[in-house]
Amino acid sequence: MATPLAAGALAACGGSSGPGQAAEGDATIWFLTGEPKEAIRRQTVELFNERSEVGDLAVTAFQNDAYKTKIRTSIGAGQAPTLIFSWGGGSVRDWAEAGQIEDLTSWIEENPEVKERLFDAAWTPGIVDEKVYAVPHETVQPVVLYYNKKLFDQVGAQPPATWDDLMALVPVFNAAGIAPISLAGQSRWTTMMWLEFLVERVGGQEAFLAINENQPNPWSNPDVIQALTMAQDLVKAGGFVDGFTSVVADQNADQALLYTDKAAMLLQGSWVYGSMKADGGDFVPGGNLGYQSFPVVTGGKGDPTSTVGNPAQYYSISADATEEQKEIARAYLADGALNDEIATAFIQEAGEVPVLKGIVDQLSESPDPEWMQFVYDVASNAAFFGQSWDQAISPTAAEELLNNIAQLFLLEIDPQTFANNMNAAQAAQ
Repeated sequence: MATPLAAGALAACGGSSGPGQAAEGDATIWFLTGEPKEAIRRQTVELFNERSEVGDLAVTAFQNDAYKTKIRTSIGAGQAPTLIFSWGGGSVRDWAEAGQIEDLTSWIEENPEVKERLFDAAWTPGIVDEKVYAVPHETVQPVVLYYNKKLFDQVGAQPPATWDDLMALVPVFNAAGIAPISLAGQSRWTTMMWLEFLVERVGGQEAFLAINENQPNPWSNPDVIQALTMAQDLVKAGGFVDGFTSVVADQNADQALLYTDKAAMLLQGSWVYGSMKADGGDFVPGGNLGYQSFPVVTGGKGDPTSTVGNPAQYYSISADATEEQKEIARAYLADGALNDEIATAFIQEAGEVPVLKGIVDQLSESPDPEWMQFVYDVASNAAFFGQSWDQAISPTAAEELLNNIAQLFLLEIDPQTFANNMNAAQAAQ
């Protein structure tokens, strides 16, 4: 999360004269860089500004890790943008409890169509003490196990249905001079996804939710310890690409290892499909990309249909904004953040499933109908959709989590030490 700050203003929608301060726009919005979604986010603001009768939005865009650092310091300093982008969960809870974001409950009740048109399950990470503090937008993003079909054919292997299958593939690919798994270890949150799935597959949703809900000593659960041990077993077996701790997700280097035939598998969010299609030459159009849900763990308590990731992305309104800015923000959330035009753009250009109801026909008309149906089915049929830990727990505890994950995968600490450290970090919140 300590990557150098990289911000770029959108000329057509106004720049940014300082943290949270509008230049040409009357209110401000920050979001993430990275195509193809950055262009769609910019399009939402352009369309809103063209049609708005209450004022304009000015945009500043940040890289993922830089944004997480910048938004924490800006909110703490009372310099937040009018519209605050997040993934819900722990950050929203902290901001709500500190009085830094608006309670939107009454506004939602007065405008029920806003809630009714979005997936029901997507609202939970934006709710604190039964009050709405963040509105879902953009897309549903389960984590997916991608694989390179050409490399699997090369070694005569099948995609792993079970964890034992996956472990058995490691020496097969290594013997062929192919990295079994690509991992952007320097970014840390990419490594976390392996632990999230292992905890769910071994311990079920109860073990997963005990962490998200900050129950006492959730990491001491024997099922969690087993999951941590299995993760280290994969590291010790040589499951990840050499030098994985130097690979950075913001630069899409982990994806490149997959589509340039350097690695056989990649565990990443559904959000990377679009960039692999855009950057990977004929890898996606040529049919070399395979994808599936995470393997089951034999004897585990998890449900094979369960998934983890981001049920949506979220916008909150800064409590420090003026009433005029808040009015602009509410108008944007009412329609501009995810109208039919923008939903089509997410489907057609990003290859992602919007959190908007009634889009089945649009999905079938996408350039990638099989992929879109896969994501829709994973999200809609999941027995449990676990929100990513670094978004569900408090930002302070999340930083400790990511630090300890890095140490765990470097084999610098054992599972029990990891559990002790995280129990203490969460108990301090």
